[in-house]
Amino acid sequence: MNYKITVIKGDGIGPEIIDQTITVLEAVSEKCGISFTFKEEMMGGCAIDKYGVPLPESTLKTCRESDSVLLGAVGGPKWEGLPGDRTPEAGLLGIRAGLGLYANLRPAVIYEALREASPLKPEIVEGKIDILVVRELTGGIYFGQRGREEKGTANEWAYDTERYSVAEIERIARTAFEAASKRRGIVTSVDKANVLESSKLWREVVIRVAKDYPDITLNHMYVDNASMQLIRDPGQFDVIVTTNMFGDILSDEASMITGSIGMLPSASLGSGKLGLYEPIHGSAPDIAGQDKANPIATILSAAMMLRYSLEEYAAADIVENAVRKVLEKGYRTPDIASFGGKVVGTAEMGRLIAEEVREYEL
Repeated sequence: MNYKITVIKGDGIGPEIIDQTITVLEAVSEKCGISFTFKEEMMGGCAIDKYGVPLPESTLKTCRESDSVLLGAVGGPKWEGLPGDRTPEAGLLGIRAGLGLYANLRPAVIYEALREASPLKPEIVEGKIDILVVRELTGGIYFGQRGREEKGTANEWAYDTERYSVAEIERIARTAFEAASKRRGIVTSVDKANVLESSKLWREVVIRVAKDYPDITLNHMYVDNASMQLIRDPGQFDVIVTTNMFGDILSDEASMITGSIGMLPSASLGSGKLGLYEPIHGSAPDIAGQDKANPIATILSAAMMLRYSLEEYAAADIVENAVRKVLEKGYRTPDIASFGGKVVGTAEMGRLIAEEVREYEL
């Protein structure tokens, strides 16, 4: 089986972490007898520099014709101050909408070898911490009507509109319930139904969808309480489903519980198998080109790609096992080396994980 993968390296550390991920996928190809055809396209700041837009139509076309999309990171200070529709981040919003990717899956897992890296007290993170944040991705306040009035005056004001339809809420809720059915069977729906009308509808629809999943336990939390509970008792969570903005915030909070944002992958999915896979961290231009970046989040994103879009489940398990083995042997990039270990660079970490893939006993 040959899979067509669109590769978007992006800005900052993006090219470095993508290169190491491809190294690991090449090892997967050797080990599992599958092959990949990689086609590189541009998005983000580099696309602005070359084409004047953050998401060229040619990039979107190539993505639509591929089996999956692997993304590094976009953005940086160089492009700050540009109009909103010309920023690197606008490219992210555009590709999600253009590919119909409405569900963002962000796992936050504490690896035993990195338990001490968590900023939380040991007694809080003892036991297994394995959270999946399911974030609605193409609706809500990020895509709602916005604008400014009375510009240039002392009375200037701005607005952003939070808007959700029943259909948008229902499909993301089903994504969360389906995910929970393969995990611990608990869904926590996060909203602000005591204040926002959009959240009241959100809760009504989630409750209705839950009736189709009688084996799943459904809980509700207001977003302020959920942000507190993630710190107080993260082990209570299995799957969290929430809106675009709340998910953006809570998934970053959940990521820091694990000790490093450089460890966490994500998958953006739609109604078909095509998905967009990327680390949740940014482009980190301050360390770009210095062989310091942690490629593990991107490598784990590739594992999610193998599982969700390509349905190569064994290959996904092999990659995740390889990451775990390398960490257990004490290898660390600088961002996860606070508690000791053998510090290695970006390229060496990629090589080590690829080697573990090749040595895995089928």
